[in-house]
Amino acid sequence: MFVDVAFPISNFKTFTYRVNKNLEDNIQIGIRVKAPFGKRVEQGIITGLRVQPDYFGEIKDIIGLVDDFQFMTDELWRLIQWMSKYYVTPLGKVGQAVLPRNLSTRYIPTKKFMVQSNSNPTNKVLEQLNKKAPKQYELFKIINQSDKPIRISILNKYIKDALHKCRELEKKNLVKVSQITSTPDVTGISFEPIHKKVIFNNQQKKVVDEIIYTLDSKEYSPFLLHGVTGSGKTEIYIEAVRHCLKKDRTAIILLPEISLTPQISGRFRSVFGDKIALWHSKLTKAQRSWTWKEICRGRFKVVIGARSAIFSPLQKLGLIVIDEEQEASFRQDSPAPRYHTRDVAIMRANYADATIVLSSATPSLESYYNYKKKKLKYLQISERYGNAQYPKIHLVDMLKNQQESGKWGQIFSGLLQDKIEDRLNKNEQVILLHNRRGYSPIVKCEDCGEPIMCQQCKVTLTFHQHNSQLICHFCGYNKPKILEGCSKCSSTNIKFLGSGTQRIEFILKEMFPSSHLGRLDMDTTKSSKNLTDTLKKFANGDIDILLGTQMIAKGLDFPNATLVGIVNTDLGLHLPDFRAGERIFQLIYQASGRAGRRDKPGEVVMQTYIPDNPVIKYASKLDIKNYYKLSLRERQELGYPPYSWLAKVEINGLNKTSVEAVSTKIFKKLKNKFRGLTILGPAPCYLEKIRNQYRFQIVFKSLKEYDLNGKKLHGFILYNFTDIHKKISFGKNRINIHIDPLSLI
Repeated sequence: MFVDVAFPISNFKTFTYRVNKNLEDNIQIGIRVKAPFGKRVEQGIITGLRVQPDYFGEIKDIIGLVDDFQFMTDELWRLIQWMSKYYVTPLGKVGQAVLPRNLSTRYIPTKKFMVQSNSNPTNKVLEQLNKKAPKQYELFKIINQSDKPIRISILNKYIKDALHKCRELEKKNLVKVSQITSTPDVTGISFEPIHKKVIFNNQQKKVVDEIIYTLDSKEYSPFLLHGVTGSGKTEIYIEAVRHCLKKDRTAIILLPEISLTPQISGRFRSVFGDKIALWHSKLTKAQRSWTWKEICRGRFKVVIGARSAIFSPLQKLGLIVIDEEQEASFRQDSPAPRYHTRDVAIMRANYADATIVLSSATPSLESYYNYKKKKLKYLQISERYGNAQYPKIHLVDMLKNQQESGKWGQIFSGLLQDKIEDRLNKNEQVILLHNRRGYSPIVKCEDCGEPIMCQQCKVTLTFHQHNSQLICHFCGYNKPKILEGCSKCSSTNIKFLGSGTQRIEFILKEMFPSSHLGRLDMDTTKSSKNLTDTLKKFANGDIDILLGTQMIAKGLDFPNATLVGIVNTDLGLHLPDFRAGERIFQLIYQASGRAGRRDKPGEVVMQTYIPDNPVIKYASKLDIKNYYKLSLRERQELGYPPYSWLAKVEINGLNKTSVEAVSTKIFKKLKNKFRGLTILGPAPCYLEKIRNQYRFQIVFKSLKEYDLNGKKLHGFILYNFTDIHKKISFGKNRINIHIDPLSLI
């Protein structure tokens, strides 16, 4: 027996191997194997079975299987194949993304040695022990102080080789040594079970009934759930999952932000207990390995997590929910495959005959368009849960405000300050959104105007006050705060411009010294524990003001939070990207929805320098319908999605001239152009240099008017870029293909 194996390499070639007879019974397409590859042993995925090989050179044997039982489902294997073709990515690389190499069903949790005092020895026994074995005596005194078993690894801090000495004490019948399996703790990244009594209103009940009907039919059913903020969408997910489990099927709940996981998982745990598994990047290696193995074994029936949770090897998949489906974090841009979770989820639901719910208060324009084109069934909830009212929104013109007050460069308007003070006096809570971390995003010389740039990227360094460092937010490069002065003119007149969350936190502490502050951004949430602890403190009322980046703007539910302040509404609005306005509108709308979610009325203060901008105007009125009309009209005029298919080819390299030359070569080699296809470039990316790599791009737009299903554009990309290294010599430069990119930056 022979098999074709795909490895995680950059070409589409597969390799033939012989299978030993003792492995033949366990061999099937889609399983992972270990095999010699060059001078190393590599993991690959079986893509085909053969009785006889069509390769006549030396054929090596497979070394063994990665997993100890088969879990690959037909629908998951079909998904891997589709992703490879659609995203123009070799099967081996897709397989590695879906089935990470550091995870295996063979994972065995570590063992812990525990010790506990076994008796109360007489003074004579202790005296003798102290005389003959003083180290054992000291160890026994420590053990005897506790009435519970102690981890021996902890005792190593006090006495060297504690396990051996505990064994000696055990022989003397003074202690008992035991060994237990150390199951990774995954409960620390969620709230305690959150119990609620839920009574659905008519709109919610109608939505639940529609979803349940499709679950019963066991047919592929795609929905767009358009529910306003605070409309109880989480409770609808729970009810749908409850019905799914009754039918002996499983479910996946996808969230865009790690910050959403603690609350939602706490709510799910109150209903489904230990049937819930959490899956996201903040899990430790041990937590990920154990969780993945238990999913494979069927212990967990529901997986809640970030984008990679879509690949959870669940059997009998019945339901997929994508919460906040419009979020850019559902897009994987590096490494390959460069996929969008929403589209992958739709295909997986299709292959599994499952129901999929794309849910949001601010759907993506693509999903909104697809509902209009009858590709998605539309479900709407226009009322907030419990008859909660929409917040009152105040739009503050900061330029006018500063002119009237004479306080130029102020971060907080008088109105926002007064509103915060008022909420603190009422023992209510405040959420402040500022989507920029660090202290100052720009540091420059005041004499010559030279900004301090990253050595590896063509961007300015951001000053972080807590460690007095200048940090690049793209590559992580850092250097100490400037001491010698400007690199261009040697002036020591260095100025810090702009504001990040660190600076705003500092100002808030000065303005409201008696208040308790919490900050959530990438700097404060490097561990899941920090994130959960901060959210729990805010939920319990131990934090008065919660300041953060976009991670606090969506999905969180805090009844006592009655004021939302958006410090700088304009951030990101002027980026040269066709989706910039849509993203800012959605962020404002979602952030506004955190205020007044129960019986207490909510208010929102939006600070802006461009109050007449259509995005700002419509967002301040929460007028999603008219904003979407305007945006769709603009997209149609410019020929951008959802009225076209989009692809981007990015060329990266260390030498700018070489990258530009390769880009030009590729452009000249392009063939099979067709009506409705527009080619833009080659041109430098907006962020031209990242991590010492210069970036050029060629963008392809194919109008749906001439290419209804995108097959023409896809065929064009496959024809021109499959095994492109055989057609064009591009040296040390790299080519990355992005199908359906979210951004052209």
